[in-house]
Amino acid sequence: MKIQLAQVDAFAEKVFQGNPAAICTLEHWLDESLMQSIATENNLSETAYVVKATGDQYGIRWFTPNGEVDLCGHATLATAHLLFERNQIQGDTVTFQSKSGPLPVRRYEDGQLEMDFPAQEFEHCKTPEALLSGLGVTPVETYRSMDYMAVLKSQQDVIDCSPRLDSLLQLDQRGVIITAPGISCDFVSRFFGPKNGIPEDPVTGSAHCILAPYWANRLNKKIMNAHQISKRGGKLTCEIKDNRVLIKGHAITFMTGEISI
Repeated sequence: MKIQLAQVDAFAEKVFQGNPAAICTLEHWLDESLMQSIATENNLSETAYVVKATGDQYGIRWFTPNGEVDLCGHATLATAHLLFERNQIQGDTVTFQSKSGPLPVRRYEDGQLEMDFPAQEFEHCKTPEALLSGLGVTPVETYRSMDYMAVLKSQQDVIDCSPRLDSLLQLDQRGVIITAPGISCDFVSRFFGPKNGIPEDPVTGSAHCILAPYWANRLNKKIMNAHQISKRGGKLTCEIKDNRVLIKGHAITFMTGEISI
């Protein structure tokens, strides 16, 4: 069996930046164990699988090296980029049907793509001991959603953080976001997901479904510029619109090929 495979750098204007995602375009869904094996073999933070539904609608699923997730931003952006690049979308919007509901992605004339994602609810919480020992720094505030979000004092604190992943593995949520006010942008962040086989994710679109509502309230702004300051780094524009988060960025194809199974 041959399966088309591409690798796209999301939230990047040049290759070797942003967050790489693998995309498998399928005629029908594969067995879950096979999709997991391919994702483990790819060894990227996410492998997206996409199946055409009707019109400009596609089904999408995402797998990390360790398991399936309900929402992924950068692999959705990467998949939309690939479909537009291959002229498989007739209009300027593709809608993905996912475990998190419909996810529209719009293409602009300048090549940027804008994802329309659900904002995530979050609540203030006591900082778990595993998070304190894992980060090695005491957050100003800690919130709990699908991830833990630790708010630090400064951008430099986010840069300097060198977490103990064995401690973060003990936490009960998907991953850990650390964030602080930005120097040349509205806010910065980093994301750690060792439970899903992702020590540090280069750019995490889904984390901004928590980050954007938090910073919008704190900064009293609806449109914000964000920078995920991982080694590869990535820049995003976030806009709050009702209970949705619009996340905009570029993507570029790095590689195309096929899998032989």
